[in-house]
Amino acid sequence: MARKISLTIGKRQREFEVIAEPHPHIIVSSRKQLHGWWKGKRECTGERMLINPYNGCSVGCIFCYARALPATYFRLFNATGIVTVFEDFDRVVSDQLDSISVASCGYLSPVCDPFQQVDSRYRLSEKIVQEFVGRDLPIEFITKCKVPREVVGLLKRQRHSFGQFSVPTVREDVRSRLMAGGATVDDIFSSMKECAVAGIPVVLRIDPVIPYLTDTKQELGRLVERGIDSGAHHVVASVMDVPMRIAKEVFAQFRSFGVGLSYDLEGLYRESIDGYLHADIDFRKKVFDILRNLCEARGITLALCMEYEMVGGKPVGLNREFMSSANCEGVDVPVYVRKNEGFAPAARCSGACLTCTEALCGVEDLAMGRGGVKRDFDLRDYRRWSRNLEGRDG
Repeated sequence: MARKISLTIGKRQREFEVIAEPHPHIIVSSRKQLHGWWKGKRECTGERMLINPYNGCSVGCIFCYARALPATYFRLFNATGIVTVFEDFDRVVSDQLDSISVASCGYLSPVCDPFQQVDSRYRLSEKIVQEFVGRDLPIEFITKCKVPREVVGLLKRQRHSFGQFSVPTVREDVRSRLMAGGATVDDIFSSMKECAVAGIPVVLRIDPVIPYLTDTKQELGRLVERGIDSGAHHVVASVMDVPMRIAKEVFAQFRSFGVGLSYDLEGLYRESIDGYLHADIDFRKKVFDILRNLCEARGITLALCMEYEMVGGKPVGLNREFMSSANCEGVDVPVYVRKNEGFAPAARCSGACLTCTEALCGVEDLAMGRGGVKRDFDLRDYRRWSRNLEGRDG
């Protein structure tokens, strides 16, 4: 008999069959909309349309912050390990793309690995890439897994699309203890090189650095070297932060690496910023200084991901001190506007909306370098911008 679970969705109790292979998962339908960065602190320079075809992730990182997210399907994942698959989500994305005339780069995926085990069965990530590339729209991915060759073949057709590969260590014995799934160190660097050879820009994410485990200059240097050898031109880095909601669980997981490490970690994580525990600021700045020097010595750029310090009681991003690229992901991806049957880049747009003062794309809201509130946008905004541009063209 098939295993079933009950979930409360809104005010309704619903029952789902749990499908065992290739990883326990349920299938749900969803009309959720493409959206931009979440409200709150923002360091990301470029606009993105965030896409999550799966909630939960079989890669199984012991530091995974998705386990702390409050939404129903993430609570299910944290409690049971069951992944949620959004059935035919590529069609939902397709309809939404057809409803707009202004688009930013797709982002696959901000929370859960797009090429995790269930994707081998449903291929939603490949299908979503096809929807973007078929309209000549850029899309990027972040992964700890091997990228399917079909996806590589699609991405190389779109000049502003790129890939980010998250590799926390060059030591396979350590990597395999940090995450139950994902590609081996050798396999992920091989996948990175395959993308680079195909002409797809690739980024190495040392994200996160684990204090006292992967933070030495020697270890970070080996990571940077292997990344460059595999085609990376840019590094994105962070030091592990820990959601307070699951802090006890995370620190308990690290006890498997030694009692001393666990004790030191808990003592190091004494800075609380918006529900997350961060390592001591002096420790983090030392790590980022090492990485900046390593990258500069090899002629590649660096940026940080969601790294802050408290200044006057408010969180302030550290990219102002350590970033050496114009865009935090190291790739300039313009905003796109509809042209006839497809889309094309807006003239002279670098995609660095957070520092933009000219609105060369024609969307005044995206010129956030003029000061004021750093906004976070959703599909309604894209549709509003589309109406405004269509009215202006008319």
